[in-house]
Amino acid sequence: LPEARGAPLVLLYLLGLRALAQVSHRQLLSRPPAAAGPRDFSAARARGYLDNITAIGPRTVGSPENEVLAVNYLLEQIRGIERESTDAHRISVDIQRPTGSFSIDFLGGFTSYYANITNVVVKLEPRNGAEHAVLSNCHFDSVPNTPGASDDAVSCAVMLEILNTLSKSSESLQHAVIFLFNGAEENILQASHGFITQHEWAKSIRAFINLEAAGVGGKELVFQTGPENPWLVHAYVVAAKHPFASVVAQEIFQSGIIPADTDFRIYRDFGNVPGIDLAFIENGYIYHTEYDTSDRILTDSIQRAGDNILAVLKYLATSEKLAKSFEYRHGNVVFFDILGLFVLAYPARVGTIMNYITAAIAVFYLSKKVLQPKPRAVHNLKKLFTAFSLTLTSWVCTLVAVLMVAVFVSIIGRALSWYTHFYVSVSLYGTAAAAKLILVHMLAKKFFYKNMNEQYLGDVFFDASLMIWSIALAVMTQMGLCSAFICTLWVAFPLLTKLMIHKEFSQKGATIQFIVMYMLGMFVPYLYMLYLSWTVFEMFTPVMGRSGSEIPPDMVLAGFIVIFTMILSSYFINFIYLVKSTKTTLITLSTVFVVTLILVCSGIFFPYTSDAANPKPKRVFLQHTSRRFHDIDGNVVKSDSGIWINGFDYNGISHITPHVPEINDTIRTPCEEQAPFCGLPWILPVHFMFRLRRHFYHALEDMDSNTRMTCCSVGKHMVIPPLLLIMWTHISVPAGPSHMSLYVRPRTGSALSRWSLGDGMPVASLGGDYFVFYSRGLHAAPWLFWVELTAPEKHSDGIVSLAIAAHYFFGEDQKSPQLYTLLERFPNWTFSSGWSCTYDLFVF
Repeated sequence: LPEARGAPLVLLYLLGLRALAQVSHRQLLSRPPAAAGPRDFSAARARGYLDNITAIGPRTVGSPENEVLAVNYLLEQIRGIERESTDAHRISVDIQRPTGSFSIDFLGGFTSYYANITNVVVKLEPRNGAEHAVLSNCHFDSVPNTPGASDDAVSCAVMLEILNTLSKSSESLQHAVIFLFNGAEENILQASHGFITQHEWAKSIRAFINLEAAGVGGKELVFQTGPENPWLVHAYVVAAKHPFASVVAQEIFQSGIIPADTDFRIYRDFGNVPGIDLAFIENGYIYHTEYDTSDRILTDSIQRAGDNILAVLKYLATSEKLAKSFEYRHGNVVFFDILGLFVLAYPARVGTIMNYITAAIAVFYLSKKVLQPKPRAVHNLKKLFTAFSLTLTSWVCTLVAVLMVAVFVSIIGRALSWYTHFYVSVSLYGTAAAAKLILVHMLAKKFFYKNMNEQYLGDVFFDASLMIWSIALAVMTQMGLCSAFICTLWVAFPLLTKLMIHKEFSQKGATIQFIVMYMLGMFVPYLYMLYLSWTVFEMFTPVMGRSGSEIPPDMVLAGFIVIFTMILSSYFINFIYLVKSTKTTLITLSTVFVVTLILVCSGIFFPYTSDAANPKPKRVFLQHTSRRFHDIDGNVVKSDSGIWINGFDYNGISHITPHVPEINDTIRTPCEEQAPFCGLPWILPVHFMFRLRRHFYHALEDMDSNTRMTCCSVGKHMVIPPLLLIMWTHISVPAGPSHMSLYVRPRTGSALSRWSLGDGMPVASLGGDYFVFYSRGLHAAPWLFWVELTAPEKHSDGIVSLAIAAHYFFGEDQKSPQLYTLLERFPNWTFSSGWSCTYDLFVF
């Protein structure tokens, strides 16, 4: 077959499928919402709630905006809904302000302590009450300096409207629906812990739906279910009007690749309750920034989410299975949506049987083909394994070559050039991957398979790809991965296609008719893979802008592109051997790659933009820090003040230096080796995500001393057995700002054995130091806790180093005049979040 006909056909086929996959992501949002009836979800009313919540401003835990204004608004709306509810229902409202502590292995492991935070809890139940309940959870707090429209005000607005809709129905529910508007999720899941472990209504909960966001609007993705409890997935499949769900997303998220977590973990781990986790994933570039405003969330997105969640909640609240959920607990489920139209779901054990049967059929087909005729069995087997090895070799060579390009781009300071222009990543890494694959096989065809029948080679390499997918299917199934269904698609459909057109191919060779039939047979796996890849890139690309400075994002994205290129090319490799020549295709791909690389190196593709319609800002965090280091006698041996600057992506602040020249390589942050966490006031233990050489410390005059809290009063009790000292240290931290971080490092020879936080067993962070995150609502008492340490009898240099940082996220102390001045000089394509903090280190 001439390349002039073969290559364009393949390219048009893939581009057509790519366009179809992209359209499928938009199709449901393009439909205008129907006019809401008296019992229907109204996106217009929900938008009114959303606008009013975000109008309050940033809702940081402990601030009046979060603890008073947002709570009062929610109560006002709930009371109004209660007055208009029908006699079929009873509405109860409770304001919970829990205090508690727990340890979590998120972000390398740390302990969390909260005091007097706020939950607004509403129970909608039948007039005669209900023994069992389903929980719907959102959070109304936001990260500092952001309006938090998508994360998570829109979910609270949706829940208010669902409460309104259900309460006006004359149909009584069988079970209660508990609506939890939690006020401290951004403080690493504290409010949900306070509810599920302390509230009296929590005991009745049999399942939950958690509403979250990793982006701004779009379709809400079901990305976690369970654990086990396949009946919950069935409930979503049956009830959701516009399904969008993927077990692939679940296994990716639970692997820890994405540095995020949700209240789902708390309900699962501390409440032993199964649930469904949903999140908006579109446009994650402005997630947790000042651009997360209500006007960026489409009304269609609100309607779609409301329709889905209302339907699922009604289904669960009237389901017999909710009351007997423990009977349906066991077993995982494979689930995935088909272009957003419907969801396929089946038990994982059924999937395992299907997978092994599919792999067995493929092995039988390959064995029969290799062994016939018998005299050529060894020859056929050798050719098959040669093609198998060559295919794997081409993939490895492609991965290495493309990663080398990514490393080069990162070294010369051009990382994230594709952040604003995603097509650049495809033009750079996609073309390089495709060109490398073609080059390897073109050389093999020219030198290794010289003068061999092209039709035979195409057949052998098809079988080699089938063999690779069959092995992958068996391995993933053995590992218990539900995502193995993807491999089933890549084995079953190609095998059926080959069996259907084998006669056509053997008689007429690679004709246009053959190619058309071949592509039609491959339609399902290729379309689904492009649909899935669009979802993956939509989630992962924005994450690269907030994943820290430790891992080069170009290598991550290049790796993903290579993987998808290998998958999509696996059954087109045989066309390289079927066409007369691939030289033109190779030259075209290489030209696009070289031109794109030159443009990237020139810096023409700037990573960030402040475009009002579609901003993609660079995230920078600035902390005006006042530090004091004390010796064992309590004397201050060192003190300084400065603005600690962190860029939240791999580029650090290299793009900002031209705008603020004093922030340059000469002021890189030094590590105080004797202090835990390098003597820096981390708000969370994310130090492992950032290279210290990419931190900057701009020295300034000390802040107003009025902002410094007094720390700490300490009481000691000692027991001294032979050669060992056990010391209890009782510590009282005065009521400082709403957010504080405690850092503990036992001195050489000492060990932290117990404390009064969490479950009593200290959890060390990565690096060996201990981190405690503290937050409070209004009117909290001083923070009291104790620690127990063991140490040698001789400990003249102290037993433990303890540091505490106080963070001022709101109010008049949030930003010093120096910090304001510096922030004003930052370019408009940055999201610069700043606050003041104090840091004190003590030795006991």
